Amino acid sequence: MTPIIISMGDPTGIGPEIIVKALSAGDLDGFSRPLVVAGDPGVLLRAARLFEPGAVLESPERTECCLQLGPRKLRIQSLSRLEAERIRYGQPDLACGVAMADYIDWAANQCIRGDAAAIVTCPINKAAINAAGIRFPGHTELLAQRCGVDRVVMMLAGEKLKVCLVTTHLALTQVPAALSSEGILATIRIVDNAFRRQFQLARPHLAVLALNPHAGEDGLFGDEEQRLIAPAIATARQERIEASGPHSADTLFHFAARGDYDAVICMYHDQGLIPLKLLHFEDAVNVTLGLPIVRTSVDHGTAYDLAGTGRACTRSLLAALRMASRMI
Repeated sequence: MTPIIISMGDPTGIGPEIIVKALSAGDLDGFSRPLVVAGDPGVLLRAARLFEPGAVLESPERTECCLQLGPRKLRIQSLSRLEAERIRYGQPDLACGVAMADYIDWAANQCIRGDAAAIVTCPINKAAINAAGIRFPGHTELLAQRCGVDRVVMMLAGEKLKVCLVTTHLALTQVPAALSSEGILATIRIVDNAFRRQFQLARPHLAVLALNPHAGEDGLFGDEEQRLIAPAIATARQERIEASGPHSADTLFHFAARGDYDAVICMYHDQGLIPLKLLHFEDAVNVTLGLPIVRTSVDHGTAYDLAGTGRACTRSLLAALRMASRMI
C-alpha cells in the first residue's frame, strides 16, 4: 500500500518534535497506510530524545532508515544530513532552507509518480527557503508549480467549518482590485470538484460570501456583490453547482458551523480564518484544493518559542493526517 509522506518542515521549528511526540504517544498507530517522514534523521533523533532518551536510529547510514522510539518505529527518507547538535532552534541557516525545499520536492514527486498517496506538510520558514533560492511564497505555490497547476484554492478545515479563500495573503486595501467574477467562479469550480472527487459528496452545498457589510446593502456599501460575486454565482448555478449567496459574513458562519453548508467561499484571508480559528484553533487543517495530488498541512507556524521544549501540540498534525486519509 502506498504511504502517506510527512514532510518534516523547518529543522529548527516544532515540525520534527510534533512528529515524534505523536509517535511516542501512539497516535500514529491507527492509520491504515504506512507513514514515511521526508526529513533529516539526526534532527528527528534529537527531537525524539526529548521524549525518550533511549531513542535510536536503525541503519542511520542508509537513505531509508528507521527511528525507534520505545516500542514504536517510524520510517525516514533521509534527504538531508544536517549537524543536528549545531542547529539552534529558531535560527534556520541556508542549509536548512535548502533542506526544507528538498523535503517538499521529494514528497511531491513521489505523489505525482503514484508512489505515495498523499503529502502532509509540517511548517516551514518562508524566508529561509527564499534565501536558499527557492522563490515561492510558501508550500502552496511551490506544490502548484511542481504539479503544473495554474490555480489552486487554500482551504482551512475543521469538523464544524471549512473555509476556502478567493484571495490569500494580500493587504486588505488590495483585495477589491484582486477580485473578479472569473476568479470567484474558478474558486467555486475548484471547490465543487474537489468536494465531489476527494470528499465523495454528490452535490456539495457552497455558501459564497459578500465582500462588504450586509452584502453591500444594494450598493450602499459597495457594488462588488452586484458586479462580481452575484454573476459568478449565477454562472456556477447554470453549471449545476449548488452555490448560494452573496451571503453577509456577519451571519453566515452561524449556519455554516451548524452544518447547513459543506464549505464557505470567502473573499479574503481574515474573513474566513477568524471564525475558523475561533472554532478550530488547535485542530484546523490547511488543505490545497485543485492539485492532482492530496496535500494537507498543519495550520500553524514553526512556533520557535516552543521548539525544543516538547510542549508543542500535535492535534493539527493528527487532524491533517486524518484529513489526508479521508481524501485518499
